[in-house]
Amino acid sequence: MPKLVVVNRAGDEKTIEAAAGMSVMEAVRDAGFDEMLALCGGCCSCATCHVVVDGAWADKLVPMSEDENDLLDSSDHREATSRLSCQIHLSDALDGLKVRIAAED
Repeated sequence: MPKLVVVNRAGDEKTIEAAAGMSVMEAVRDAGFDEMLALCGGCCSCATCHVVVDGAWADKLVPMSEDENDLLDSSDHREATSRLSCQIHLSDALDGLKVRIAAED
């Protein structure tokens, strides 16, 4: 099971495990991080699962789609490595991925 390092909005870091194929959004939600709203349930239509990927991992992810990019453009808190966590699927290659839950818009 891949490990995922999650930093919450208060700056606290927690390592969780999740099944390969699961989205980062699902893993974070299932681990009890209440600050991740994920209102659309992973349909890439709301941007409430916005995370900032640690720079060391950004180039290892599948490139973002135009829809994801457009949704992130609506955020006042977008950063260079911002992604929607519903669009990142865990795999053994992403074991140790580190993300920070973005500030709420």
